[in-house]
Amino acid sequence: MERFTISLDSALALEFDALIKARGYSNRSEAVRDMLRRQLESFRRERGEARNCVANLSYVYNHHERELAERLTQLQHDHHNLSVSTMHAHLDHEHCIESLILRGPTAEVRNFADALIAERGVRHGQLNMVSVEIESDRHAHPHGGNEASHTHRHEHIRPKN
Repeated sequence: MERFTISLDSALALEFDALIKARGYSNRSEAVRDMLRRQLESFRRERGEARNCVANLSYVYNHHERELAERLTQLQHDHHNLSVSTMHAHLDHEHCIESLILRGPTAEVRNFADALIAERGVRHGQLNMVSVEIESDRHAHPHGGNEASHTHRHEHIRPKN
């Protein structure tokens, strides 16, 4: 852990303390770390350094909108390589919310999200991305109590910072 000191004028310090209290931080250091992570993440994306990501795409839509549910499903099928999971909930007699967990190349995830949010009838779409490093690995281990081992390839996804 590396330490550094910053100076703030009294008004800014009071406002910052109110913010961290309202957000539930236990101390200034935790709040500053989160702010730095957000800024570094944004900076990586601006410079095109965020090659891969995990993301949550959430949106609200009216399921009575003509053929919208089918169009959304087709878009998801067209990008099945990015989809990890989908959660769907009914808000009222007309509106649904969906939340998609995505992973893959950042540009592809963003393009997919933009296309889905742009569909006529989709409301309140928002994409939250986190840059990750993806490491492929091969492991051999026994299965189901059987002494024979099998080699499996899988990925480790590690968030940056």
